[in-house]
Amino acid sequence: MINVDPISIEGETFLAITVKLPKTNFMAVTCDAGYIMCGALDVALLNEKLKERGILAARAVGVRTIDQLLDAPLESVTFKCEELGITKGTIGKEALLKMKQAE
Repeated sequence: MINVDPISIEGETFLAITVKLPKTNFMAVTCDAGYIMCGALDVALLNEKLKERGILAARAVGVRTIDQLLDAPLESVTFKCEELGITKGTIGKEALLKMKQAE
């Protein structure tokens, strides 16, 4: 099952995506500029192989719901996120608000 739902954070709208897979869930919250995602995101790939794209993306691990993803400290972030002040340890929803400002 796939759920795609608009969510609001401090009056800003984002899109929450959950894909229920066998024994796990894939989750992401996105805006036009970037996204945060569950542990399935390969930040190293984005930083190394796709660096020229300047992708705004970050990963939180150990989360099982969208709410947990929003409240979790980020485990890794892309180089482009670091340029915006989104660093390891930033809370998911705070990262999204900074991404929204970059749109």
